[in-house]
Amino acid sequence: MSQLYDPNLDGDVTVVDKDLLVSRLHQYMSTDLVLTVLEDKKPFECDGLSAYCTVPLIVVIPETVSQVQSVLRTCYEMRVPVVTRGSGTGLSSGALPFEQGVLLVMTKLNRIIEIDINNRIARVEPGIANLAVSEAVAEYGFYYAPDPSSQIACSIGGNVSENAGGVHCLKYGLTVHNVLSMEVLSVSGERYTVGTDALDAPGFDLLALLIGSEGMLGIVVEITVKLLPKPPQAKALLAAFDDVKKGGEAVAAIIAAGVIPGGLEMMDKIAIQAVEDFIHAGYPKDAAAILLCELDGDDATVAAELETVTAVLKRSGAIEVRVAKDEAERLLFWAGRKSAFPAVGRISPDYYCIDGTIPRRELANVLQKMQDYSEHYQLAVANVFHAGDGNLHPLILFDANIPGEFDRVEEMGARILELCIAVGGTITGEHGVGREKLNQMAVQFSDVEIVQFHSIKNAFDTNGLLNPGKGIPTLARCREYRVLKSRRVDLDG
Repeated sequence: MSQLYDPNLDGDVTVVDKDLLVSRLHQYMSTDLVLTVLEDKKPFECDGLSAYCTVPLIVVIPETVSQVQSVLRTCYEMRVPVVTRGSGTGLSSGALPFEQGVLLVMTKLNRIIEIDINNRIARVEPGIANLAVSEAVAEYGFYYAPDPSSQIACSIGGNVSENAGGVHCLKYGLTVHNVLSMEVLSVSGERYTVGTDALDAPGFDLLALLIGSEGMLGIVVEITVKLLPKPPQAKALLAAFDDVKKGGEAVAAIIAAGVIPGGLEMMDKIAIQAVEDFIHAGYPKDAAAILLCELDGDDATVAAELETVTAVLKRSGAIEVRVAKDEAERLLFWAGRKSAFPAVGRISPDYYCIDGTIPRRELANVLQKMQDYSEHYQLAVANVFHAGDGNLHPLILFDANIPGEFDRVEEMGARILELCIAVGGTITGEHGVGREKLNQMAVQFSDVEIVQFHSIKNAFDTNGLLNPGKGIPTLARCREYRVLKSRRVDLDG
């Protein structure tokens, strides 16, 4: 069974009167903002997970919040599905369009509305790029902490939708920990506020519910983010290992020593070699694995933690421990890590990026089992992940032109995600469920829990118009997949 969930499996899809819909949209949007021709719509047929593609009925690119509201009201009245898209860097088909629906592209809503350094906040529109926020406040000595590898392109609205993290999320948290409040539009276009600029708000925590909800519960049109002062000192270490398991065990040992690094990342041999050939970051190409560890804070704290971590890494079997000699080399270390995905893209016709999270204590065990899967399916894997918080990003290398190869890739990816569940983890760390992981939702959650998820969705979107077919599988789908999974050969002993 394909990982791709097809909403058509669960009932008929209403055919939209396209001419009427376009006519109504043109009442408040110029023709250049409403794309109806196939060639114009084709670039929007997928997000960063290009294995699955669907051309939307119409692409709408609003320039104002009032236009977004009008689009939602029109679609609500005509019962037209709406999928919201930011920069399109997502990796779970969360922004995959609906064939008989509107794709709402938010990239033109990209203003910084307010910077309030005294209160350490910024109010931004959802289309602004992640990195642009930090660049705008850099002159004041502040920055926005969540830093996905795609931060130069990914939008804050997309980060909110998927609850994105980044290389520094171990110490500074995910998006949900760095957003104070949001302005949201309901499925019918009504505007409301969740969260508060204060320390707490009365009532249910709808802010946390909406962050990571993948555009299924509402459309975010304004976000108030926290700004953090830049640490006075930051030091980066590179540790090389001759065994991947030793690297995995070193991660747990660093945390056990009482140190919470600003960033703690790991790459295996395939990823190291690809990155070094691409960026020339100074990575040792003969190492089986490397850890990148960043320590930040005041001078005394960084000096003490540097001594502790160096000792831990050597006890854990590191064959080399290198401290960046200056700021330029520190940035080069991280440039290599943030270029890992495109670097791997240079060595394989295609790759499939998995996103699962496990307890740190299971890191070495899971890495070994992933190697077993790699041998069974005869598919190479490049491992690049946020080791500190157990968020894995194995990249399965393949060639889509070889018949049947992507089927093996999907099955191997499913096993990796289900292994994450089996060791006490979860099927996503920051990429979301989208359509990619609906089958694994059936493994991680019971029918009772799936019904509860549908109840929450129904409370916000009774007619199921917002991002249909994403995030939550039907009960029928769950039961069908569990049966198929039970018939699969056990590779885990």
